[in-house]
Amino acid sequence: MNLVWQERGAGLVEALIAVAILGTAVVAAISALSTGSLAVRVAGQDATAQSLARTNLEAIKAVSYNETGTYSAVSEPGYDVFIDFSPIADNITKVTVTVSRDGATLLAVEDYKVNR
Repeated sequence: MNLVWQERGAGLVEALIAVAILGTAVVAAISALSTGSLAVRVAGQDATAQSLARTNLEAIKAVSYNETGTYSAVSEPGYDVFIDFSPIADNITKVTVTVSRDGATLLAVEDYKVNR
């Protein structure tokens, strides 16, 4: 008795397993790309907010103490910059720069302006 097994292609179970493995790999790759894209967008927003806050604080420090109340904020399209001047004592003013986008606050930075 001579029995010979001959496989002629993959069976249905093997094909379904291969499709499931490939599908899982594709979903994982798309998820990783989506997460990476979101992280890059958020990092870009944070970098722009930090740059705007730093630029405005440096510009405020560059003007004389008596002119700080008339300072107009430097901004980028799509970003809102709010500057608050709060007198602390004689010749000392607390400066708060708040950067927001789409109504959400991204960054708030405080510093002090001193009349020297």
